Amino acid sequence: MKQGAGPAIEKESDMFNALVVEKDEESGKTSAAVKQITVDDLPHGEVLVAVEYSTVNYKDGLCIGPGGGLVRNYPHVPGIDFAGTVEESSDDRYSPGDKVVLTGWRVGEAHWGGYAQKARVLADWLVPLPDGLDTRAAMAVGTAGFTAMLSVMALEDHGLATGHGPVLVTGAAGGVGSVATAILAHLGYEVAAVTGRPETADYLKDLGASQIVAREELSEVTRKPLESELWAGCVDAVAGVMLGRVLKQMKYGSSVAAVGLAGGAAIEGALITPFILRGVNLLGIDSVMQPYENRLRAWERIASDLPMDKLEAMIQPATLSDLPELGRGILKGQVKGRVVVDVNA
Repeated sequence: MKQGAGPAIEKESDMFNALVVEKDEESGKTSAAVKQITVDDLPHGEVLVAVEYSTVNYKDGLCIGPGGGLVRNYPHVPGIDFAGTVEESSDDRYSPGDKVVLTGWRVGEAHWGGYAQKARVLADWLVPLPDGLDTRAAMAVGTAGFTAMLSVMALEDHGLATGHGPVLVTGAAGGVGSVATAILAHLGYEVAAVTGRPETADYLKDLGASQIVAREELSEVTRKPLESELWAGCVDAVAGVMLGRVLKQMKYGSSVAAVGLAGGAAIEGALITPFILRGVNLLGIDSVMQPYENRLRAWERIASDLPMDKLEAMIQPATLSDLPELGRGILKGQVKGRVVVDVNA
């Protein structure tokens, strides 16, 4: 069912399952259900991938939800990342049988994504799956873990090293925070994990966190332009009031990798002071349109620097039929760790 067209009549053997989001033109409401579509329904692309796994991210929840704010054209197949096997390719870089992974490039938003048993995309959007990762592990990492690795890389590129002091991770029980905690701990950093859910403390300690910080400790606006220097680096997935407090507590010359806006886009406080008096760097991490070389570097480091046993502890398995409920749950902050969607289950 191409956007704006009715479903094609195909043999049953040509059809495959996909989570399709549709919009009622009269009411404006959207609905999501598992339906059968064909390869001819898929949007343009040079590479056809037999999808094996996808994940559930905050953006997926927005695409599946009743508002559908990120989706411009219906019907739509969400899923902002996926991993699978190349089935057909008109690009010399990929051949049938190659294992590939995709994150970003508005897949699952402007372009149909990973919540289907097949996907067709541009070759430039793909990355070969590095040695040491299978497709399931790649999606246990997913866009969240990819973003976490980009954040760690950015902090290290700006001088962070072990022995400088504790590294703060906000929103630590979420997707980005969980993987960032595991990576940093595996690399030998002392990790202070921030969470608003006390029941996740043991989970975060199992990932390698050496200190648990209650969200309330960083959720109050203060008039102080600066506070005690506490953190040698920070991966911030929350922003808002919390980021304003964290910036005041950063050590001289340290950096914050900002990756999310769950706490809001407005930052409270005299932010000019940390930047001028302490030389703090605020690094925006964009995981959507990363150059190929940076994507490949990140995935290769994930394969080498993310302990697979920690990765397994983060996984919550799911199927296509689970996605409507999981989409609502992630918007409410009810999803812990990494949801791995087996699209063929």
